[in-house]
Amino acid sequence: MDSMIGLFVLTTLAMFFFFGEILIRMKGIGALIGVITIGMYFSANLSLMDLIFVGIGFAVGLGMIIVDGKFLNEGILGIIGFIVLNFSIAFAAPDPLSATYSIAGVILGSVCSLILLKVPKLPKRKMWGKMTLKDQLTSEQGYNSINESHTQLVGKKGVTETILRPTGTIVIDDERYDGVSQAEWIEQGENIKVVSVDGTRILVERLD
Repeated sequence: MDSMIGLFVLTTLAMFFFFGEILIRMKGIGALIGVITIGMYFSANLSLMDLIFVGIGFAVGLGMIIVDGKFLNEGILGIIGFIVLNFSIAFAAPDPLSATYSIAGVILGSVCSLILLKVPKLPKRKMWGKMTLKDQLTSEQGYNSINESHTQLVGKKGVTETILRPTGTIVIDDERYDGVSQAEWIEQGENIKVVSVDGTRILVERLD
């Protein structure tokens, strides 16, 4: 049982610092601690060849999460990366029960790292900006500035310029806006209607 708790602690710390580095500018300190702790976890249970194989899988999974958060903002690649990451963690465990403890540590560490986003003075990275609708909308980019006139969009009809999954670009009265669908993907060129507006969040639905 002590060894299982030890694996749980190692994976919790590793993912807390890895994701902490992804979300917050920690000047590489989080990544270093993450590498050390996950290295301790892998080296305790794997031969050299397996360590190389699993280490590559872990790095690929983590890389997919970073690419999704930084560039794609779709979530799909990030989910796949998280699954790959967990598979490598489970593979390195000596038995199924230890794998369960280890994966629980991955989940706990990942969730706990989100607490860092609530600390006001910590410099945050721009990750998953489009999915959280935190993009800066500027006229130079072809978007309307954020102002009270957005409330006048409620009830208006338009068309999707890009796929909404669930966020994307919509066109209403020949003007471009960021829009978000109601828990569904809406293909490009579909007719839509604005349901509500909350700050920068323009909620739309597909017209039948």
